[in-house]
Amino acid sequence: MTSLLDGQSAAAPPPRHVAIIMDGNGRWAKARGLPRIAGHRRGAEAVRRAVNAAGELGIGYLTLFGFSSENWKRPPTEVDDLMGLLRHYLRGEIADLHRNNVRLRVIGRRDRLSVDIVTLIRNAEELTGRNTGLNLTLALSYGGREEIALACRSIAEAVAAGRLHADDIDEGCVSRHLFTTEMPDPDLVIRTSGEKRISNFLLWQTAYAEFVFTDTLWPDFSKAEMVKAISEFHGRDRRYGASLGSR
Repeated sequence: MTSLLDGQSAAAPPPRHVAIIMDGNGRWAKARGLPRIAGHRRGAEAVRRAVNAAGELGIGYLTLFGFSSENWKRPPTEVDDLMGLLRHYLRGEIADLHRNNVRLRVIGRRDRLSVDIVTLIRNAEELTGRNTGLNLTLALSYGGREEIALACRSIAEAVAAGRLHADDIDEGCVSRHLFTTEMPDPDLVIRTSGEKRISNFLLWQTAYAEFVFTDTLWPDFSKAEMVKAISEFHGRDRRYGASLGSR
């Protein structure tokens, strides 16, 4: 494969949708004797690098797991710090995203976020909604099990109201009731920091995704790391459940 780092075209196209579980901010800070918020600040810089790299590499969709439904259980001071960083990102980065033709969307339970953050999200989505470049999705206050449960509730309400027949419920129907409707499923999921678990992230959507786990902590994640993960992705034999003999 021709080196993507050299800015040249590769023999194989990049995955259409890359999702990243950003992990390791706290350990990055602890290793340097710094407070956790310092790790989160450096993690925000890594977000900027990842977005730029995805655009340069021709990735169509990038989804970042920013704040899980379980993260609300963290100490209130840390949650407050994370919400402050989110406000800073939404106020400071959106103009650049819009200038670079990036479309931003947020998935997750917005009712748990403060009113001002919800307003910032809405404004950012409206500003970038017609952009045609990279589709950037931030998963905030998000949990995969909860997403599926909410989809089931929505489907049940539609059946009860007579808008949907039970026989019409299939995989496509469930997908249309998820937060990620109108988005392709991830082809590649990257998790940083050496942990090898999915942590309740896009449980339905990652049924046939390829997973790459890197020991690199999120604040140190770079374009080179993304290229390395994509190269490993291209080395996989994606059969979507089919046996070798059926090909």
